[in-house]
Amino acid sequence: MQLLRYGSPGQEKPGLLDADGRIRDLSGEIRDIDGEVLAPSTLARLSGLDPATLPVVDGTPRLGCPVGKVGKFVAVGLNYADHAAEANMALPQEPIVFFKATTCIVGPNDDVMLPRGSTKSDWEVELGIVIGQTARSVDEAEALDHVAGYCLVNDVSEREYQLERGGTWDKGKCFDTFGPIGPVLVTKDEVGDPQQLDMWLDVNGVRMQTGNTRTMVFSVAKLVSYISSIMTLLPGDIITTGTPPGVGMGKKPAPIYLKPGDVMSLGIERLGQQRQMVREWSRA
Repeated sequence: MQLLRYGSPGQEKPGLLDADGRIRDLSGEIRDIDGEVLAPSTLARLSGLDPATLPVVDGTPRLGCPVGKVGKFVAVGLNYADHAAEANMALPQEPIVFFKATTCIVGPNDDVMLPRGSTKSDWEVELGIVIGQTARSVDEAEALDHVAGYCLVNDVSEREYQLERGGTWDKGKCFDTFGPIGPVLVTKDEVGDPQQLDMWLDVNGVRMQTGNTRTMVFSVAKLVSYISSIMTLLPGDIITTGTPPGVGMGKKPAPIYLKPGDVMSLGIERLGQQRQMVREWSRA
């Protein structure tokens, strides 16, 4: 099942994508796609619906983040060995955990705004984990029982703030618009093995990143187990799990960073695609 939210920012409605790629309105069944809806019993009820009985949404509405009211947006760094190498950083012995502010979350095709004075903003295609059941110190063998599904994330990052200004990585990760998520939340039964998904990212039509989740240092199950041992994960929380090589910071002979007018296109197998125009910072 592929769930989504469509409409103007702050006024998104719940929907699902049918087998023909049409959006079907779920407003008559649920109020929103949030932590309450992501429980196994509710997902089972929704999966039993015949999409043909749901209203078709006309046109091509804006898509928002497929999860409403995200409580925590947890991120993992250096989770691909070849990305750690291109960043000239040691391979972590335990997951590197940081946060992205929920205020950075935008829809999959919304504009990305560069912070004022930014010269080192970068891209990162990542697999997102959506929590469906409360996870508190869960064993790795049981971790996937607490997952509702998966989504595509662009972990946009300002490298100067992240790495050169001291303190934590969070500073370079939390700017407004630095968390495009979606287009859909795909339930775990439809995704299958999360460690066998191809992923890619282009900038201005040039392939920058190519990878597969099989090369993660720490698997989805390991991450959910580990993170749940240091914080309680609640339904609707999202974990973004690291990026393969090809980020701008690691390009040779010189880094390549985002500038106004650039277009990022990215995708993960079974999870859809995103497209963002890069713009100068604006308060609007």
